[in-house]
Amino acid sequence: MPSRKTAIDGVMALIVPGIGNSGPRHWQTLWERQHPCWQRVQQRDWDHPVRTEWLQALESAVAGCSAPVVLIAHSMGCLLVAHWAQRASPVRAALLVAPPDPNEAAFPSTARGFERVPSDRLPFPSLVVASSDDPFGSVAYAKQCAADWGSAFAEAGAIGHINAESDLGEWPAGFALLEQLLASS
Repeated sequence: MPSRKTAIDGVMALIVPGIGNSGPRHWQTLWERQHPCWQRVQQRDWDHPVRTEWLQALESAVAGCSAPVVLIAHSMGCLLVAHWAQRASPVRAALLVAPPDPNEAAFPSTARGFERVPSDRLPFPSLVVASSDDPFGSVAYAKQCAADWGSAFAEAGAIGHINAESDLGEWPAGFALLEQLLASS
């Protein structure tokens, strides 16, 4: 019996992790393993992000793709996408999960250049996903990001920072949100 075609089939995606480079139990890593053609944006220093360096790495990764890509960003990766978006090469859509608030005490002091979050509308379809108990950013903050960026918004419930510590495994609910985003873009 043939499998049903989904919005994910044939998609070129770039995984855009935040600080620490999403480890082996993180849903981004698990999704990447399931989709061998997806690539991870590599950073020189995962623990001390410098916006200009991270922007250059994202630009290089997108430039290396032959078709419009889907960006799958987590945490600091969301802020990176927002900073990069105005110079965007062809992007089909972006899933922006758990954007951190630079004004929160928990925001990493090692991050340079991410203090101001762009409020410009993103030039591609996007979806911001937030948790109701994320220590790095409130739902209200994530909703404001979504409004500024022209993104749809989804609240994922009380699941922390939506990372490996949230114990989500492959995070099927998040994958369903990605499929919905792609089906509508």
